[in-house]
Amino acid sequence: MSIFKGAGVAIVTPMKENGEVNYSKLEELINMQIDGGTDAIIITGTTGESATLTMEEHSDVIKKAVEFTKNRIPVVAGTGSNCTKTAIQLSSEAKEAGVDGILVVSPYYNKATQQGLINHYGQIADEVDIPMIMYNVPSRTGCNIMPETVATLFKEHKNIVGLKDATGNLSQSSKTMYLTDGKLDLYSGEDGLVLPLLSLGAIGVISVWSNVAPRQVHDMCYSFFDGNIEKARQLQLEALPLVDALFSEVNPIPVKKALNFMGLEVGGLRPPLSEMSDAKAQVLKKAMADYGIALAQ
Repeated sequence: MSIFKGAGVAIVTPMKENGEVNYSKLEELINMQIDGGTDAIIITGTTGESATLTMEEHSDVIKKAVEFTKNRIPVVAGTGSNCTKTAIQLSSEAKEAGVDGILVVSPYYNKATQQGLINHYGQIADEVDIPMIMYNVPSRTGCNIMPETVATLFKEHKNIVGLKDATGNLSQSSKTMYLTDGKLDLYSGEDGLVLPLLSLGAIGVISVWSNVAPRQVHDMCYSFFDGNIEKARQLQLEALPLVDALFSEVNPIPVKKALNFMGLEVGGLRPPLSEMSDAKAQVLKKAMADYGIALAQ
């Protein structure tokens, strides 16, 4: 039940000047990503400002992403919540919209126990029969999905197929793959650690970096898959200054600034996110230019 292999873009949600979702711009971005070689569209995730979308907007953005993608590549919808019932509702709506899979972040703020996580993910998997990628990002949620918990869920629920790993902890990633017999669909959630995770058996990345450089992220993954480790290593390392700049403030603040630097006019951010500081924006702009990204005049 694998959903995709390679580079999935954690795509931004573009906004109009009045703060409403800009659907025509979203279609443009999706087409740009597909033309650039992206292997999957990840909609309504952290980068897509899902936390500040209304329930109606969340549903509409997913429906539009499916419509705009036109079955050319898979669409994965972020449907997580700190409330299990809400996560089930969002996941059901996403399945009805026609997505290929769901990305479910661990419950935030509640700080569930490991048994609570097993119950949470298990209930979603039982209620919504669609391939699921769990999302472990303790720096945002305050809750770490331990390897033993991942293994339990993976072995007990056929539609829990993968994990987006944004722990930055390679030892934990290694243990997770060991406990799942290397069969879990592991995705890097850290753009600076894609290659190390691929070496542990990951099958791709859910990437912020792909918003501005889809071809390079795709090529890095497939160079590795094709056995050209040196090229993959080169693509990973030469991007590190750009990746650092893209995470110099809270995501998605820098990546939206980067897309606007490219002249793509994706709009601003919804509060409580605020615009990037001028000093860090200039560092980002230089990193983009040094990387070879064309900037708007």
